[in-house]
Amino acid sequence: MKILVINAGSSSLKYQLIDMDGEQTVAKGLCERIGIDGRFTHKANGKVFQKDVAMTDHTAAFEQVKEALTTGEGKVIDNLSDVTAIGHRAVMGGSKYDRSVRITDDVLQTIRDYASLAPLHNPPGVKGMEAAAAAFGKDIPQVAVFDTAFHQTMPEVAYLWGLPYEYYEKYGIRRYGFHGTSHRFVSARCCELLGKPDGKGTRIITCHLGNGSSLAAIKDGKVIDTTMGLTPLDGFLMGTRSGMIDPSAVTFLMEKEGLTPAQMDDVMNKKSGMLGISGVSSDDRDIAAAMEQGNRRAQLAWDMRSYQILKYIGGYVAALGGLDAIVFTAGIGENQDALRAELLEKLAYLGVKLDAKANLAHGEEVEITTPDSAVRAFVIPTNEELVIARDTKALI
Repeated sequence: MKILVINAGSSSLKYQLIDMDGEQTVAKGLCERIGIDGRFTHKANGKVFQKDVAMTDHTAAFEQVKEALTTGEGKVIDNLSDVTAIGHRAVMGGSKYDRSVRITDDVLQTIRDYASLAPLHNPPGVKGMEAAAAAFGKDIPQVAVFDTAFHQTMPEVAYLWGLPYEYYEKYGIRRYGFHGTSHRFVSARCCELLGKPDGKGTRIITCHLGNGSSLAAIKDGKVIDTTMGLTPLDGFLMGTRSGMIDPSAVTFLMEKEGLTPAQMDDVMNKKSGMLGISGVSSDDRDIAAAMEQGNRRAQLAWDMRSYQILKYIGGYVAALGGLDAIVFTAGIGENQDALRAELLEKLAYLGVKLDAKANLAHGEEVEITTPDSAVRAFVIPTNEELVIARDTKALI
């Protein structure tokens, strides 16, 4: 059985074709600058194929995917019927979906209805789902795997804010959380490494650290709290996102700078975070290089992020009633050993003992604490595409 996994953005479309018999990726690629000028990359059979090609919309992008999968040197299937089903990353499923679902007209409409809560993600997601149906035919099963689903086990005390309850009833204003597919994958793997594959009796904090970052507190295999909220803006300092700030700062700045809601949203999502504090870059590698050259603001951005992550970890230890393991994943979590070392060394009061040599590993699964550490820490590379493929297989 071969599952095609799709992650559609406003002007991009990522894909992976996974053979579920061995859970191996046989081809993957990226359609970029859809609706602009077009750039297509396809990786298969140990080779990389690239070309500039106009793709007016997501349906045109799928035509390129179909051609690459079935023809030429990058061919991996004989025809489209070899693809059993298509699984899609869906960002916002609100409180309606606590698990993955087969895509129907009603599901598509619900994803559209939640577009106001995820305007950068849900509309492109729907485009990808509709384009897939147009390219592969309406009879091919399609599945939506929601980023928010894994977090729906949070209790009310964790997901509600101190606003009038009527706003929750009318507009669904609450904490939803994101990166759920990643948190789900790495926490399940961590439970296996702890010798408790069912998750029972485990207390884990998963740290998805990338340009966008979030933490999740997971007890008995279920999320009890997470840092991202109504949108991916909440939480701690990220690449270009501010993370949590005093709400009054928002209205104050809007008044002083004469900003519209859309302009203020742009400031907090695209001009803040590591970029806004450092004035250098949103890329962690650039920040680290600037720090080495003595850039004070780059150091400040780094220190602010570390401090905020530590505060969340401390709060989650209290919420969990203790801690068995910490997991680092995603681009920064898997590769930034200096950040991991700093965080774990400052958690020594919990009985955490860093294995400095093991911590030097990048992008591979490894335990980075010593055998006598009271709390274990792991680097576990995330694999959201495999989760999507597994859920798609299970549902069809």
